[in-house]
Amino acid sequence: MAAEDAGGSTSRVRLRSRATGALCVGTVAAYAAMYVTQPLLPMLSAEFGIPPATAGLSVSAVVLAIAAGSFLAGPLSDAIGRKAVMVGSLALLVLPTLACAAARNFPELVALRAAQGLLIPGVTAVAVAWAGDAYAPGQLRTAVGAVIAASVTGGLLGRVASGLVAEHAGWRGAFLLSAAVTAAGAIGMGLELPRGGPPRAPWRGAFPGMVRHLGDRRLLGGFALAFCLFFAFIAVFTYLPYRLSAPPFRLSTDAIASAYLVYVAGIVVSPLAGRLAARVAPERLMLAGLAVSAAGVVVTLSGSLVVLVAGLLVLVVGMFTAQALGPSYVNENARNAKGGANALYLAFYYLGGTLGSWLPGLAWQRWGWPGVAAASLVALGVAALAVALLCRPATGVSPG
Repeated sequence: MAAEDAGGSTSRVRLRSRATGALCVGTVAAYAAMYVTQPLLPMLSAEFGIPPATAGLSVSAVVLAIAAGSFLAGPLSDAIGRKAVMVGSLALLVLPTLACAAARNFPELVALRAAQGLLIPGVTAVAVAWAGDAYAPGQLRTAVGAVIAASVTGGLLGRVASGLVAEHAGWRGAFLLSAAVTAAGAIGMGLELPRGGPPRAPWRGAFPGMVRHLGDRRLLGGFALAFCLFFAFIAVFTYLPYRLSAPPFRLSTDAIASAYLVYVAGIVVSPLAGRLAARVAPERLMLAGLAVSAAGVVVTLSGSLVVLVAGLLVLVVGMFTAQALGPSYVNENARNAKGGANALYLAFYYLGGTLGSWLPGLAWQRWGWPGVAAASLVALGVAALAVALLCRPATGVSPG
């Protein structure tokens, strides 16, 4: 389906355009807001007197709320339009982000983080569906790769910038920066995204259309991939600050934040994976990404800081190889209600992230870093089984 311009004629958005730039900037803002507290967990533990698993709730609360909000954002975009949902959600997100900076206690901060999470899917669960409507079919995987690269950039900005700001201006200053970035993203999307889009579905049919996707074997495999992939990934990066701040490393908050610079690899890998999928079956690339991710997790068990960071880099490369293909795989295999299909992918992704930002914290408290790594590896193994068994094409259908 093509996007419509203001005059009602049908046109495609070019990959190199201001609209693509605005879509990516808005995506950066949404993901940056999501991860503000991740490098700050030791700081929050110290200020509020809470253990690591409790501090991790500042991450899991927003991730759980994103999963819940995704069930609404996708069908809502099918019913009232993608642009309206994305711009409105990002503009409203500024409010709880500012309020987080003024939180008086940890429960209040967690509640405000959940409010952020309810609004973030207005972008994260809709951007890929907007791309599916706006770009030519041959450009979709490349366009989705660019969106995933923007999400990586946002995650990097949210983690690294918040750590650097918090080191000098406290953790509240990190939320003020996030609010400014979010406002800029809302303005850019409002000004540059074209009007129009696919025919709008009646609201009463949008939600049932989403639910029907759960009966599709191949889509269910994509949803299982999303759940397990983010569980494994967020487990490592949520509890990484505790490992790096403890002996033998004893790194400062800004030094811990700099470890997240390994995310730069995801910015490079995501669009490359999208282009490579034109020549290699997406299912094979997703399995390769999972294998590389598992290797990276194993390497992080090293007691050498340099080797540990190398393991993180390998994990990022593998994770974003698989993640660059998951959303476009779901979009291409959904016969209708694509907004709902993409919303389900994101809902499962963030449900996995909710458990991945909490359960491994219990493993950390009991077994230390080997417990976190083991939880991540189990999730990656389940993801590989889901792709191999559920995502395979039907007999007689070409995998390309």
